[in-house]
Amino acid sequence: MSTSQPPCDYRVTDQVGHLLRRAYQRHTAIFQSVVPASKLSAAQFVVLCAVRDHEGATIRDIVDATAMDEPTVRGIVERLKWTDQVAIAHEPGDKRHATVTLTVLGQTRVTDILPHAQHISELTFGDLNESERQQLTSLLRRISGTV
Repeated sequence: MSTSQPPCDYRVTDQVGHLLRRAYQRHTAIFQSVVPASKLSAAQFVVLCAVRDHEGATIRDIVDATAMDEPTVRGIVERLKWTDQVAIAHEPGDKRHATVTLTVLGQTRVTDILPHAQHISELTFGDLNESERQQLTSLLRRISGTV
C-alpha cells in the first residue's frame, strides 16, 4: 500500500525565522568586520548600551532591554567587569540583587564605538531606500512586540 503525499510547499529557507536568523548573522558579521573582536563583541556592546541607558541597571533591566536570556547577560556582565568596563554593586545582605554601572573605560568604549554603530546599521540595511528602512524597522518592532 503506497501512501503518496502531495508535494509540500514548505521551504525552510522561505520562513520568517530562517530569514531573521540570516539577517542577524549578516548584521553580526558586519559588526565584527567594523569593530575588532578584541575591542568588543556585538553582544557586549548591546549590554554596555543598555547599562548606559538604564542608570543603576539590574540584571533584569538588562535582560528586558536586550532581549537576551539571563545567563547570557550575567556572563557578559561578568566579562565586562573583568575588563573594568562595568562595576557591580550588591545590596548589603543580598548578593542576588545587584546594580550595574559603566566605568570610565566602559563609557569611553561606548562613545568610541557609537559612530561605528550607525555605519554598521547602514551596511546592514544595504541598498534599502529610506521608506523600506522605516517599513522594515516598523515591522520588526511589531513582530518583536516592541511597538
